[in-house]
Amino acid sequence: MARGIPDLIIRGGTLLSMVEGESPVEDAAVHVREGRITSILSGVDTAQRRSNHTQIIDADGGIIMPGLVNAHTHAAMSLFRGFADDLPLKKWLSERIFPAEAEYLNPETVFWGALLAFVEMAASGTTCVSDGYFFQDETLRAAHKVGIRALVAQGVIDFPAPGVKDPKDNIEVARRFIKRWQDFSELILPGIFCHSPVTCSEVTLVKAWEVSQEFHLPLQIHLSETSEEVGEIVKRTGKRPVEYLDQLGVLGPGLIAAHGVHLEDEEIDRLRETDVKVVHVPESNMKLASGVARVQQMVKRGLVVGLGTDGCSSNNDLDLFLEMDTAAKLSKVFNHDPLSLDAKTVLKMATSWGARALGLEDEVGTIEVGKRADMIVVDIGEPHLCPLYDPYSALVYSASGADVKDVVVGGKILMRDRKFMSLDVREVMERVRRIAEGIAI
Repeated sequence: MARGIPDLIIRGGTLLSMVEGESPVEDAAVHVREGRITSILSGVDTAQRRSNHTQIIDADGGIIMPGLVNAHTHAAMSLFRGFADDLPLKKWLSERIFPAEAEYLNPETVFWGALLAFVEMAASGTTCVSDGYFFQDETLRAAHKVGIRALVAQGVIDFPAPGVKDPKDNIEVARRFIKRWQDFSELILPGIFCHSPVTCSEVTLVKAWEVSQEFHLPLQIHLSETSEEVGEIVKRTGKRPVEYLDQLGVLGPGLIAAHGVHLEDEEIDRLRETDVKVVHVPESNMKLASGVARVQQMVKRGLVVGLGTDGCSSNNDLDLFLEMDTAAKLSKVFNHDPLSLDAKTVLKMATSWGARALGLEDEVGTIEVGKRADMIVVDIGEPHLCPLYDPYSALVYSASGADVKDVVVGGKILMRDRKFMSLDVREVMERVRRIAEGIAI
């Protein structure tokens, strides 16, 4: 770990490190050098610990915390925000989204759609994202341009898809994608995203898992999103989805399963035993009426559960603060228990647990000496955050992404005082508007 004069100091706020057992630190100063956190101080004058080249972010009494981890989304689907609202999942996918993707997705549209999504996420406090879609070379380039940390996974599905006309080529396309980008950047990992056990064959699922294991990368999948999907798997195989994947040997620490709405107790236990990670996406599940995931039961049984937004076509925003609020309240009403998923637990889902879900817990998710400097500052000087008795509750139940004022990823300042340092956000929005003009509703 690098020592010496820091490149960056974030000071003057209340630090929520999200390290288990640590209390908030008042008047904190976090020192960063060469992208990593070198020291965490409190109530000291940092003037003697910097040079003329040290950048200073004044938290101004706000909250300094780890950047949020969006553990499941499809960035370029920002192109379809509001395009196919108020439809059930099967109709939404088969009659609107799949045809629209086939007609309108190409490298250029995916780049600009993903760029808009990453700008939206960064502006609302997300510093790390797990994405799965098509034309992922362009998604990866967009993530690199914004400077966000990302697991970018090539979509795999067993019918003709954008960029993969012959499904027999899907795994080879994914393999080439990984090899092309595996050493590209410290911030970005390539990977594979299998759409679901319904849309991917046994052979595809097993091969995707084998390739992911070969490169020591996670495999993403949609799992038990709807009761209809579960019923179809049972009809085909005589087994529920988790048992089916277990039989194929596609369960293990590297599997990231999004949704997990319709899981029985035995399935939850098996996922825990095999160290599969689950990502909760409550707003998408609500909008598509897929059901309510039993997250409280998952947490009690020891599963690692992250939090995600899904794509903009089924949410319709990428604000993880709003997702935290929804996750907490939905669990309470579903379980008839006001203690279900308390604020601090949900904040873990969006930070430290999200990092664990992506296999990045040694690098991000908490603010600790030696870790990557992925941090945000939340402005608490607005009426809706006054008074503030408990910072965890305020962040989950009162704050939104609009309250984020500073964003740092890997020690680099992406946004300062709500202004991006090296991006013209208006240009990005205008390019997406032009693309949208050509999309027939």
